[in-house]
Amino acid sequence: MSHYLEPTREAGRAFMARPWQGGVVMLNLLRFRAVADYSATPNLAPAAAISGAQAFQRYIEHTLPYLRESGGELLFLGDGGPFLIGPSEERWDMAMLVRQQSVASFMAFATHQAYLAGIGHRMAALEDARLLPLAPIRLDAFG
Repeated sequence: MSHYLEPTREAGRAFMARPWQGGVVMLNLLRFRAVADYSATPNLAPAAAISGAQAFQRYIEHTLPYLRESGGELLFLGDGGPFLIGPSEERWDMAMLVRQQSVASFMAFATHQAYLAGIGHRMAALEDARLLPLAPIRLDAFG
């Protein structure tokens, strides 16, 4: 089974090539490790082992100031579980919606050095993830 924690170059190019107009909402589906793995960033590791969910909480606490500084906002954070419609063997522990004013503000946030200094909490927390950028559709287009 493949796990996805970071975008590929091809996915990044496709994201930047989309004809974005206005804001972007990022749909995050997150599956946590039972025990957070800080082997890639031992400087961020707590003194005692913590769960992936606890490590993700540390990521959120670290990230929110930089998200807000860039003009973004956390729209929704909620517990997941099994799908109502979807593969029964697939589960996501949490779903998150993050809105940015533009792709440029998203990129400013995603490349901010102080934000990146704490991204190890996210990597330690996650077993697998999906990130789907969403472009708003004008509702008046439907009549």
